[in-house]
Formats: sequence, structure tokens, C-alpha cells
Amino acid sequence: MSGDSERHPVATKKVVYEIPGMESAVVRRNEPYRMTATGPLTMDVYYPPSALPGQRLPAVVVVLGYAPKTPNPLGCAFKEMEWSICWGRLIAASGLAAIFYANQEPDADLRAVLHHIRERAESLRIDEDRVGLFATSGNAPLALSTLMQAKPERLACGALMSPLTLDLDGATAVAEAAAQWGFVTPAAGRTAADLPPDLPLFIARAGRDEFPGLNDALDRFVAASLRHNLPLTVVNHPEAPHAFDLFHDSEATREIIRQTLRFLQFQLGAKQA
Repeated sequence: MSGDSERHPVATKKVVYEIPGMESAVVRRNEPYRMTATGPLTMDVYYPPSALPGQRLPAVVVVLGYAPKTPNPLGCAFKEMEWSICWGRLIAASGLAAIFYANQEPDADLRAVLHHIRERAESLRIDEDRVGLFATSGNAPLALSTLMQAKPERLACGALMSPLTLDLDGATAVAEAAAQWGFVTPAAGRTAADLPPDLPLFIARAGRDEFPGLNDALDRFVAASLRHNLPLTVVNHPEAPHAFDLFHDSEATREIIRQTLRFLQFQLGAKQA
């Protein structure tokens, strides 16, 4: 792990919400899930502190849609960011397992994580039929692509926060952002109609998101999803900037984080830890 002095300031910022018990989350670190030419790729699993031995838990996989860069602009791995640690603890304290992972090939590695969960469900203490995805920002296009394959991937739901989504109706904002920031868009060319009709999806929208075209694309995606009568829950945070869970310290932010956690709990059948 890189030292804090080498980290980008955003990698040291904590989520602006805490709940009792989150500091007691049990973490299984560096679980190998895929072997590469340069060694194993690993994931960290956060468990509720009150989980019983052998108990199979619902799980949330936190999606990473960016390939690693050299040098790393964050100064640490994604799963070592304070944001990741905070969300891992929040999810665990909400009665679910939370999974963060390192990657090299975003699309293939997310599928490898999901395959590893299914293959090693018993030893990981995860219920492989109660798995959801959580993604923010430029990680969301990969999550959407994977959710379009929810049945073969055995996914139960998805939650997105300040998300880049899909370019619809001739728009190009998502593709332009991907070219600038380096996230993958495997669902390019697809539409909301490609999502399963029975897959619950939660979206938290930042009303003052500063990324060009993000909310325009998101609003088109929401409208298209509603036209297809998809089971969509949308929460708008009208005063919030991008990544408001880090940068907008308010009761409104905390309530939306609570709503996100409640959605995951409800859809995955979790009990409060």
C-alpha cells in the first residue's frame, strides 16, 4: 500500500456518513480471484461484524471500470482508497458482504470476480444467488453492461451513484468522457431496453453534477427506462456536485446514502447487522 503522503487528496477523503458498527467490519484481504502473467489479481471482502460462522451472506460487488495506469494518479489501489474502505464498512454494517477488487482488464476482470464468487461461494460465505452491483461515476457503464447480462451472471440488482450511463438519441457525452478519463463502455450502442425487465435498479442523481453531458445522458436513460416500465428508483439530490458522498457534507447526502443501503438490503434480502 502506498503511503498517505503519496496519495492524491481524493484518495484520502472519507464518505460523509457513518453508522454504528462499521468500524468493526471483518475484512478478508487479498483473496486471489484470477491469475495473470504478472501474478494474481485479488479482492477484499468486508463482512458484517455480527455474521455467524458459516453464514452465507448477500453480497455487493463494487464495480471498477477503469484499467490501472502507470504511474497511478491516485497513489494507491482503488480498493485502498478511503472511499472504498468507508463504503466497504457501510455495506458490511448493513448486513451484506462488500467486495472490492484490483483489475487489469475491467470487463473481463469483473466477470472473473463474479465467476470466483459463484465457484467459491461456500468458502467466501456468500449466497451466490443474492449478489448486486454498486457503481459510481465512470464505473457505471461497465456495471450497466454487466447488468444487461444479469441472468447468466446471477445478479439481483444494481445501484448507481452520479453515474455515466449510455449515449442515447445520437448523444456522445459518455463516449467523450470515456476517451478523456479512460473508463470502459462495453454497452456502447445498446439501450435501456437491453436491461432485464425485472431487474431492480437504483440511481442517485447529482443535480449540479459538473461533468459535461453526464446528467443529460442520465436523464435520457431514466426516461427510456420508464418508457419500458423498468423497476427503476431515482433519487435526485438537487444541490449536489459529482461524487457528493465525498464532497457534499449535508443531511440530504446522508439520507441518499441511507436510501442506497436500504435499497441494497431490501433487494438482496439482508438483515441489519
